[in-house]
Amino acid sequence: MKVILQEDVKDLGKVGDLVSVSGGYARNFLFPRKLATEATEKRMAEWNHLQQVAEAKKKKAVTKRKELIEKLSGMTLTFKVEAGETEKIFGSVTNFDVSNELENQGYMVDKRDIVIEEQIKVLGQHKALIKLGEGLETELTLVVEKK
Repeated sequence: MKVILQEDVKDLGKVGDLVSVSGGYARNFLFPRKLATEATEKRMAEWNHLQQVAEAKKKKAVTKRKELIEKLSGMTLTFKVEAGETEKIFGSVTNFDVSNELENQGYMVDKRDIVIEEQIKVLGQHKALIKLGEGLETELTLVVEKK
């Protein structure tokens, strides 16, 4: 029996997947718990339409992310921070700070998409990697200067 999953089911599939299961499993486990619905012709047509819409949205999102990566490629961000005489800064520059600086310049990048290898606790040049999924990534140069 073919069913369309309404929720993630361990070892079976994710929401929206079309899967084949035994009739008893569907009637006794999936349907009573509202984890799946039977794949009738009408629901299959709906499912196909939703899959096409989702694919179109995904392509559009990937295109936007590619454009953002191209704009950010090779960009340098400068941070002015308080520092001691030994060039150690008070606190650190984090991916949250990088995200805020990019937002100030008009680029929306989530802090979870920014990877900084080591904590930035000294003045100088550092590298940050922006990963937007599906192999889309670029490197930023972070310059940390004393106020």
